[in-house]
Amino acid sequence: MAKFLIIEARFYEHLNDQLLAGAREAIAAAGHAHETITVPGALEIPGALALAAETGRYDGFVAIGVVIRGETYHFEIVAGESARGLMALSMDGLAVGNGILTVENEAQAQVRADPAQKNKGGEAAQAAIAMFELKKRFE
Repeated sequence: MAKFLIIEARFYEHLNDQLLAGAREAIAAAGHAHETITVPGALEIPGALALAAETGRYDGFVAIGVVIRGETYHFEIVAGESARGLMALSMDGLAVGNGILTVENEAQAQVRADPAQKNKGGEAAQAAIAMFELKKRFE
């Protein structure tokens, strides 16, 4: 049994609840364990993941959050830099599933977060599990 850490940016609580439900269900269905921590926003997820990875206590990581386009350039920075940070960590050999939604509006986020619809939290957890299994194959 592997242990996964779900790192969530809990800015939109009602959407995060759905993303978390999907991620937790996918990890449990695969027979693995998980813990969850919360950070202030999506930009903090890669840093928290790097800190957690240093402990050696986790086999994989699931990033959960929602970034909705606003009126300023901030959306592009948060969306791009959080994804870039997660990609860098995965390139360093960590098993990472990116479930940070980057959407135009809350309606798009709702469809993607809902486990009964697009279930992006579950997909992110499945991606982390797949990368963990691939990593084991190459060890």
